[in-house]
Amino acid sequence: MVFSSNIFLLYFMPVFFLVYFILPKNTRNYFLLLASLVFYAWGAPEFIIHLIVSVIANFYLVRWMDKTEKPGLKKLLCGISVAISIGLLFYFKYGNFTINNISIVAGWLGLEKLSTLNSQLSTILLPIGISFFSFQSVTYTVDTYRKVNEPMKRLSDYMLYIVMFPQLIAGPIVRYCDIADQIRDRESHYIDRLHGFYRFVIGLAKKVLIADVIGFQVDKILGPSNYDVLTSAQLADIAEKIATIDSTSAWIAIFAFTFQIYFDFAGYSDMAIGLGRMMGFRFPENFDNPYVSTTISEFWRRWHQTFSVFIKHYLYFPLGGSRVKTEARKYFNLWFCFLISGLWHGAAWNFVVYGALQGIFICADKLFLKKFNERLGRIPSVIFTFLIIVLTRCFFRIERIDLSWLFIKRLFAFDFAPFRFADNPHFYVTMLVAAFFSFFTLSKFGLKVQDKVYFTEYGKRQHIIAFIVSVLAFVFCLGALNASGFSPFIYFRF
Repeated sequence: MVFSSNIFLLYFMPVFFLVYFILPKNTRNYFLLLASLVFYAWGAPEFIIHLIVSVIANFYLVRWMDKTEKPGLKKLLCGISVAISIGLLFYFKYGNFTINNISIVAGWLGLEKLSTLNSQLSTILLPIGISFFSFQSVTYTVDTYRKVNEPMKRLSDYMLYIVMFPQLIAGPIVRYCDIADQIRDRESHYIDRLHGFYRFVIGLAKKVLIADVIGFQVDKILGPSNYDVLTSAQLADIAEKIATIDSTSAWIAIFAFTFQIYFDFAGYSDMAIGLGRMMGFRFPENFDNPYVSTTISEFWRRWHQTFSVFIKHYLYFPLGGSRVKTEARKYFNLWFCFLISGLWHGAAWNFVVYGALQGIFICADKLFLKKFNERLGRIPSVIFTFLIIVLTRCFFRIERIDLSWLFIKRLFAFDFAPFRFADNPHFYVTMLVAAFFSFFTLSKFGLKVQDKVYFTEYGKRQHIIAFIVSVLAFVFCLGALNASGFSPFIYFRF
């Protein structure tokens, strides 16, 4: 089940909140847990048992780990708990990728038995949202081991923390220490419900009215984003399209995808934060106008912020962070973290290249690029950084390295075709709207408007206006959804 679907918007969400607010306060967590399991099982019933069993195992392992006084046993139990979460992630997300590459290497070496391994094993299906609930399990285990937080006393509370439906499928990645008190005791005033509804509708509009409109055209130009589900004939058609695309269409496609992925993912995060606030939860922000960044380092502080925090606390710091003996090791730590973050985005070599490139630019920032951008001035450095983001997105969107390089060549082939706005005015107007809101906060006025809309408490008159606008936008989004029928979330498969 996805947020931008009729089943969620017209049935699940209204019924859930109607029952949730009628129930006594001390039973709401149980109902939220039940609803979250139904929400997940609706889209992935075959994986719900894996999820529940892993949650139960981790809960009791962490309790045992916290009680034991033996340092060796404590470390072992922590390792087992983390291994369960990461092991499931590796099996489901990287199993096929590993088998495919073993088969390829075996073929090169002439090992026929191993080279046929891939064809003899069944395809491993990927549970939606596995990266996000696996990472939350890891944060709980490691933070309890580090004495950042106490272990939960009730299994139902821990299960709720992991499977809570607003952030179960695509984040934000919420550390337990940031939400522990809210799980045990929280208030949901009507003001929170209103602000949560406004935030949800903002996210829905980003997703349906901007990301979906742009994404539909991107798929027409570049084909579906998930190449794993395509036949060899379909892949051949995509390769032919990329090989013959003119530079105008190529630039339009990659700019469009850059806007699509932002409004798609930021829209989901807004909806998750809004749903949480309606229940009294305060989830962390996940995006902070990433495209106004003046450096790649700043971009990653603004983009998918909860994931960046996860990488910093649970990978970069354990590697030694910047407190290492040599500069070379410091830069290797940085680069390696981004290499892993690239692989996290997908089990394919193009994502590895994407992560490696991001790591190279991060290191370049530290060495010389940041100083270069400062000399350029703010607006030129924003444009320069944005172009780097756009070009590296080629490896994110096109899931074959050879086709990514071919597409980049077409970008710089300089065989520009005439631009015709009249061919698709809806798409081009949406692109302009996306660009406007992506760079709106470059100005002080834009920042002031954003703070007013997102973070300022409203007066009575403002609530009336915001409520009317939100209801109208909600209805408009429903109409757009029913008219197009196109609303996949990019990050659901990550």
